[in-house]
Amino acid sequence: MSETTTAPSATFAFTKLIVSDLDGAVDFYARVLGLVVSQTIEMDDLAERILAKPGQQGGSNLILYQHKDGRPLTLGDAHGPVGFYVRDVDATYAFALSQGAKGHREPFDAGTLRVAFILDPEGHEIELVSVKR
Repeated sequence: MSETTTAPSATFAFTKLIVSDLDGAVDFYARVLGLVVSQTIEMDDLAERILAKPGQQGGSNLILYQHKDGRPLTLGDAHGPVGFYVRDVDATYAFALSQGAKGHREPFDAGTLRVAFILDPEGHEIELVSVKR
């Protein structure tokens, strides 16, 4: 007799980026991608700002996290970019560069998608994606 097991139900909730300048990171994601702070968490040793698209605070979120002890941060390479759907990859890419992002890979076509990569001011990789029309 074989035993059948099923995984518990799970819903994707958030991606967390650790940043050294929390206020600067919140400002960048608000200006470039239109995200707003939906919740603030302050503790003795950490601060978090939970960001969401306006009107979609109950969906998946981007959490910006800061250690309050000032420890140095090092970006690793064992993860992929944080991805965002946008209406116009080329326009968003150009705007992001004008707002302090660094170009990582210029816009290109990938089948039915238009894709580009930028780095936020702290070096986190962001993938911009839109469906070609």
